[in-house]
Amino acid sequence: MNAATSKAPQRRDQNPEKVAQRAAVAPTVDIFENKEELLTLADLPGVAREDLSVHFEKGRLSIEGRLRSFGPDEEPFDYRRSFVVPQGIDAEKIAANLQNGVLRLSLPKPAAAKPRQIEIKSA
Repeated sequence: MNAATSKAPQRRDQNPEKVAQRAAVAPTVDIFENKEELLTLADLPGVAREDLSVHFEKGRLSIEGRLRSFGPDEEPFDYRRSFVVPQGIDAEKIAANLQNGVLRLSLPKPAAAKPRQIEIKSA
């Protein structure tokens, strides 16, 4: 028996590089802008608050949600979506609220980025 045939075949579940992956779906998102904020509404039906992650780093907003319950004929999947956000968002004041499967994210503009009326004086 040579060295090549003496090795037992490696089982697939013993491969340390193998990672279980679930399908990812991009949720439907509506984005609105007014003079105070950018407002995003993301549809995440079936996602619980504890299974939701929202990150804002280096101008990128990322939303990830894990769907735990699904029908008997459905494959499990996750929600994933990310956006490049324009400069001028006050990252410290971003607020998130999940209600009835809709994630509402408020990305406020800092005072310096808000439009303002300029007073015109007479000479």
